[in-house]
Amino acid sequence: AGQFAKLALEVDGERVQRAYSFVNAPGEPNLEFYLVTVPEGKLSPRLHALQPGQTLMITKESAGFFVIDEIPECKTLWMLATGTAIGPYLSILQEGKGLARFDHIVLVHAVRYAQDLSYLPLMQALEQRYQGQLRIQTVVSREAAESALTGRVPALIQSGELEAAVGLSMTAEESHIMLCGNPQMVRDTQQLLKETRAMRKHLKRKPGHITSEHYW
Repeated sequence: AGQFAKLALEVDGERVQRAYSFVNAPGEPNLEFYLVTVPEGKLSPRLHALQPGQTLMITKESAGFFVIDEIPECKTLWMLATGTAIGPYLSILQEGKGLARFDHIVLVHAVRYAQDLSYLPLMQALEQRYQGQLRIQTVVSREAAESALTGRVPALIQSGELEAAVGLSMTAEESHIMLCGNPQMVRDTQQLLKETRAMRKHLKRKPGHITSEHYW
């Protein structure tokens, strides 16, 4: 869970492929991917236009290291995502393996508009399933929305609003931060956590507090 596969189509005699993360838990019969259509893109508009029964190519093996096995021990695991990058976290949470070791898990989905919170019902269902271990928080940057914080993730961390909203502290002693999505959000949040929370990037040879994946 948390990995990606490459989807491909033949376009003008050429195979065009892109990596997309699974939303479904491993072992599910139906594979689910969450992607946005890039109008000028070579692949996404064609994927969007596919009809039931049409075929596409997919790699046999999934790949990627954005997985729970790579996360060190901590009390609170923060899962921060922008846009379609919520996918890997939903896969991890739906599978549920390896999560009992965390006292708390915080899932944060940041989008521009409330209508982009496509998986909010699933997030709410997962919050119920985890019976207090999981807390969800939505963030909307371009409008006010019910139950959502307004703004951008780095600013909400800097101001303390995000921690106040979920009732948990983001500290180097007790937290690990997973960042996935917009490269600017990932970079800005990493820099902020380094400067203000004494956190560093997590590496196998040198354990740290931040695990990240850029989404493009």
